[in-house]
Amino acid sequence: MDLGLRGRAAFVAASSKGMGLAIARTFAAEGADVAMCARSEAELSAAAESVREHGTRVVAFPADLSDAAAVRDAVARAASELGRLDMLVVNAGGPPPGVFEGLDDEAWQKAHDLTLMSAVRLVRESLPHLRRSDAASILFVSSWSIRQPITGLTLSNAVRMSVAGLAKSLTFELAPHVRVNTLVPGSIATDRSIQLAQSRAREGQTAEDVMRDNAREIPLQRYGTPEEFARVAVFVSSPAAAYVTGATIPVDGGIIRGTL
Repeated sequence: MDLGLRGRAAFVAASSKGMGLAIARTFAAEGADVAMCARSEAELSAAAESVREHGTRVVAFPADLSDAAAVRDAVARAASELGRLDMLVVNAGGPPPGVFEGLDDEAWQKAHDLTLMSAVRLVRESLPHLRRSDAASILFVSSWSIRQPITGLTLSNAVRMSVAGLAKSLTFELAPHVRVNTLVPGSIATDRSIQLAQSRAREGQTAEDVMRDNAREIPLQRYGTPEEFARVAVFVSSPAAAYVTGATIPVDGGIIRGTL
């Protein structure tokens, strides 16, 4: 299937590793030019080189997504250097683990800035460029915590719901010129998954033990790969999915138990 991505440009936030990097690579493999950003300049530089192997234009800008000026600069430079923006992937590392009684105001503020305000700013800065595209789309990378709360992730459970509300609001506000969708990853094998498994390990357990136990609860009996997630993300973002908007799509191996 031709996704219609040749000659188009995508901005993928938080793309130095994990799902973000896999999405950037898949866009490039399908012929799109790609703009990338992440906090670590060294990791980002190495990641961008791997994306360039697909032969499209790739630009990368170090940026802390909780910093408004950094987001503004990264999007402006991406649009300038690539000449256009057709697709935005809103992505950010999730808030740290924690339960309610262990979270102070600073933790809540950081989660708000990283998860909600980064999304607000990425959309705000990208919109003028997206409106010039004949196939504009915004994709929010979320978490299955918006469908059912995850034990020990109180910050993520709360703040990601606000981003889900933003995405649904934008579906109507930006139609028909910009499509807006949300992908809901389940257990995907990334560095964050390992970090979360380590935080839940009991005495004598390793992160691998926890992940193996978790996999037994997934109908497909395994964690997904970033590449599997990325293929769905790129399809939904592409002109091939031109009639898909306002959708919240799980890529979760069946772990979400709700029917809606």
